[in-house]
Amino acid sequence: MPAKLSVNLNAVALLRNRRDLPWPSVTHLGRLALAAGAHGLTVHPRPDERHTRRADLSLLRALIDDEFPEAEFNIEGFPDAAFLDLVEASQPDQVTLVPDDPAQPTSDHGWDFEAQSAVLAPAVRRLKKGGFRVSLFANPDAAGLAAAKATGADRIELYTGPYGGCHDDPARAAQELRLLAAAAEAARALGLGVNAGHDLTVANLPALVKAVPFLAEVSIGHGLTADALEFGMAGTVARFLKSCGW
Repeated sequence: MPAKLSVNLNAVALLRNRRDLPWPSVTHLGRLALAAGAHGLTVHPRPDERHTRRADLSLLRALIDDEFPEAEFNIEGFPDAAFLDLVEASQPDQVTLVPDDPAQPTSDHGWDFEAQSAVLAPAVRRLKKGGFRVSLFANPDAAGLAAAKATGADRIELYTGPYGGCHDDPARAAQELRLLAAAAEAARALGLGVNAGHDLTVANLPALVKAVPFLAEVSIGHGLTADALEFGMAGTVARFLKSCGW
């Protein structure tokens, strides 16, 4: 089965937050994405609410429950106490833990699983007890994935930023793709599912899904939102689904 597409709504929320107005509506754009065939929605509610707000979460949960019950809701964030409380209140289908400092503009690296196991293991246990699937943001490096597995997580999400940054350098892109494929194979050998996300586009997705044919999910926000300005949300989702192999 091709990789499922989860539409990250952070860029939509960031645009909304430029004005004290309710548009563009994060919920409405999520509805358009799901109606066009997206398999889920992703948000990363940072503490400063500079894009997704805590108030958005219950609305998105209700949207999926009421109109698209087969879709999934994925919440990303750093596993401090406030985030874990927020997750438990919002009841997503998947929680993706990322090692972000609150001041970071966006996620830009994966976990050091061995060094940060004391942070991750109790958070994963708590989330698994709550019935959530747990994914851990990971660099494209096989080293340390055994420690990721030891936390009890279900999946990793490969950080594809370096690959996405090679849009004008085919040789480097091929090298980054080899690293992603090797890390994905190592994760699969350990029994971890594999997601991917960051700077993925219609242009670079086909090579990724060919290199990692067992990829479970891609989470895409910035590139998808940029394309939606040109093709509309429904047309853009169709383009990304095709690039995933649907």
